[in-house]
Amino acid sequence: MRICRYKGKYNISGRQVRSIRRRSGLSQEKLAIRLQLAGLNITQKTISRMENGKRIIADYELSFLADALNVTVYDLLGMEEQEEV
Repeated sequence: MRICRYKGKYNISGRQVRSIRRRSGLSQEKLAIRLQLAGLNITQKTISRMENGKRIIADYELSFLADALNVTVYDLLGMEEQEEV
């Protein structure tokens, strides 16, 4: 399987992760600690690579990130939440 880039990035949510993290007053290190305590083995360097679009963010990682940042996955994707029909 070939991994493709979108607009030169490996993910579309890194910018939102950075923005929300900064608004929350969290450093990359503190976010990494929150994620580790929740069970996701991730480092500050990995968060930096995510935010810069140099690393893919797996779907299960989005869930952990959303919980750690107290937002929805839709927020991280820059989308509005869909209502169930």
